[in-house]
Amino acid sequence: MKTQKLAFHFAFALACFLLPAVPHAQDQKTQTPAEFRAQLRKEAPETIAAFRKADPTIERFFKESAGYAVFPRIGKAGFIIGGGHGAGEVYEKGKLIGTANTTLVTVGLQAGAQEFSEIIFFENQAAVDRFKQSNFEFAASASAVIITAGAAKSAKYNNGVAVFAHPRGGAMAEAALGTQKFSFKAEGETAKK
Repeated sequence: MKTQKLAFHFAFALACFLLPAVPHAQDQKTQTPAEFRAQLRKEAPETIAAFRKADPTIERFFKESAGYAVFPRIGKAGFIIGGGHGAGEVYEKGKLIGTANTTLVTVGLQAGAQEFSEIIFFENQAAVDRFKQSNFEFAASASAVIITAGAAKSAKYNNGVAVFAHPRGGAMAEAALGTQKFSFKAEGETAKK
C-alpha cells in the first residue's frame, strides 16, 4: 500500500514537472494567425528534412504516396487523462493544399508530457479525400513507427495510411487507450469540423 501511494505521488510530481516541457501550445496562443502560419510554413519542410535525415528509406513514401500530412509539433500531456494538440500542413502529390489540426485524447495509466513530430502518408486518393473531408481519426489500435535509420524500409500502409513519429522532447510513460482526430482546412478556407 505504501509503495503504491509513493508511486502515485512520484508520478504526479513527474507530470507536474514535465508539463512545462511542451511550450509550443502556449506559444500558439500569443502568436497572431499570420505569425503562426508563417512558423508552420517554416517548420514543415524542416520536419520533412529531419525525417529524411533520420531514415533515408522514408523517401519511398514521399515518392509513392498520394499525399501526406506533416505535423512539426504535437504537444501531449497527461496524468490518467491525457490530451494533446498540433497543427500541420497537408500535401497532395507533393503540392501544399492546406493545413490540418489534430487533437488527441487518452485515458489510462499515463504520466508526463512530451512533444513529437508526425508524418501521415496516404496510400491512395481515397485516403487523401477522407482526410480532406475531416472524416479521419485513429483509434487506440493504430500505431506509429518511431523514425530511426531503416525503420521505414519494412513499414507498410494500414487502412490506407502509414504513420511515422519522431520524439522532440519531454517524457511520458503510458499504457492508455485513446483517439487522434483531425480537421482539414484548404488554403484560403475556414476549418471544417
